[in-house]
Amino acid sequence: MKLSELDYALPPELIAQRPLGRRDDSRLLVYDRASGDVRHRRFSELPDELGPDELVVVNDTRVIPARIRIEQPRGEVLLLERTDQNGLWEGLARPTKRLRAGRRYGPVELVEHLGEGRWLLRLEGEPAGEMPLPPYITETLAEPDRYQTVYAQADGSAAAPTAGLHFTPQLLERLDVERVTLHVGLDTFRPVKAEELERHELHSERYDVSAAAWERIREAPRVLAVGTTTVRVLESLARGAPLRGRTNLFVTPGFAFRRVDSLLTNFHLPRSTLLALVMAFCGIEETRRLYRLAVEERYRFYSFGDAMLIR
Repeated sequence: MKLSELDYALPPELIAQRPLGRRDDSRLLVYDRASGDVRHRRFSELPDELGPDELVVVNDTRVIPARIRIEQPRGEVLLLERTDQNGLWEGLARPTKRLRAGRRYGPVELVEHLGEGRWLLRLEGEPAGEMPLPPYITETLAEPDRYQTVYAQADGSAAAPTAGLHFTPQLLERLDVERVTLHVGLDTFRPVKAEELERHELHSERYDVSAAAWERIREAPRVLAVGTTTVRVLESLARGAPLRGRTNLFVTPGFAFRRVDSLLTNFHLPRSTLLALVMAFCGIEETRRLYRLAVEERYRFYSFGDAMLIR
């Protein structure tokens, strides 16, 4: 797949800068793969689009306050994940060229440069920085919890599984829900730079699924995966992966889905692995057509934007 196939034109004003007052007031573009029908609905109407036997699987990871400002030189450290090495963390730090291993910057001691701005580091205490909002969100978030799902439980992510941001407790009560955990690293959102998608390297992320949850998911007549991170967990397990571990499953067009029947997702950045996954599930040209339609209909894009249900 050529990198150019992951491109599309998006007016900057359609990039959502803040969440709506109520989570489930966002819009929902519904696409039926079998018939080709498209419907425009509100997210609060999601239960009306699902069958009575559909199991909704969510990723209950919780975003940590991972963005830590540093002085002299002025910059920041972004925690990615805790390693197994005596409490060390892996993170991104900038300006990398002016930073030195063995030095302390505020609560952070840089231990070893791993390349491409990644560092092995030691953190004093628990993470106590800012919410790590994506760089395309330029406004201050008044309520940091709006960058968490209402069902977030397991600390460990450097970014939110944004498809889940639309749910409210009241909406969840109307659905049959099961949980998995995948801790989202920023590598998931790293732009693809290789001219051929297959040459892009996707780093692994930690996941954890209980035996009882996987049994329900495996036996369900239909499974709706909430977000691309949930897809990667379920399709990894469907290929024989253990219930706890790391996955670097890279879902691209031509991928054979074994457990996901429907996908709920936000509108993603161009040249991203997330968009490639949506194209794998929906079709390349179908996805491009739906994105053009979403732009024409003035849907809101990215983390705080609207959602799409592909059935």
